[in-house]
Amino acid sequence: MLVMRDVSKTFNPGTVNEKCALKNLNLTLKQGDFATIVGSNGAGKSTLFNAITGAFFADKGLIMLDGEDITYQKEHVRSKVIGHLFQDPLKGTAPHMTIEENMALAYLRTTTSKNAYFSRIKAADKKKFREQLALLDMGLEDRMKQPVGLLSGGQRQALTLLMATMVTPKILLLDEHTAALDPATAEKVLNLTKKIVSEQNITCLMVTHNMHQALELGNRTLMMDSGNIVLDVSGEEREKMSVDDLLEQFAVRAGKALDNDRILFSKVEA
Repeated sequence: MLVMRDVSKTFNPGTVNEKCALKNLNLTLKQGDFATIVGSNGAGKSTLFNAITGAFFADKGLIMLDGEDITYQKEHVRSKVIGHLFQDPLKGTAPHMTIEENMALAYLRTTTSKNAYFSRIKAADKKKFREQLALLDMGLEDRMKQPVGLLSGGQRQALTLLMATMVTPKILLLDEHTAALDPATAEKVLNLTKKIVSEQNITCLMVTHNMHQALELGNRTLMMDSGNIVLDVSGEEREKMSVDDLLEQFAVRAGKALDNDRILFSKVEA
């Protein structure tokens, strides 16, 4: 589903602020793969996502999605087939628009018609929106006419997840999408994520700071450092691996110990 070959990106080249964010990165995801990504700040995790979404063009390399070369495809074109959730619940929705209007925009965005945004949402579509909201079990199906800005962070993030997967995307990118939520709400959104990804067989990449999640969720664990993937484990090797094993492997592959306090603290989280 996703192929990245020798992808590199350097910001502010030739200046004192030069930063090599991605360096000859290679990654292949099969249809239905659910890979978690762990790494220190500045390892290149969000930059990897931005390269896939088209927030910038790579300096070199190849990016293919479902057999199509998207290396230099514009971001708004890719957005029709790529779902993207951010750590900040305020991103991904329009606060002054109603829940129904936000869902309508997300639904129309995925269509290939040039006149998509001039289309009208039918009664059958609204009924579908209501049914999908009911699955969240947050009472949002009875608040479809209310502005999204009135929702809590957890409700907005759940809504954003629903909007990103209303029409099954070719790939779903989750950038620590539960990190800003309280533990109970984070767990609810995470369980919803697992349910949607599993039922729709969505190819998914999820950045997390939680080492236990990195080993328990999905079928692959990736660790990034200095703009590259230094560890990629799956199958029986991953099943037998503990958090300490993962940290040890990172140290061996990266040539240094993982220094992110937030990630290391997650070792002792219940």
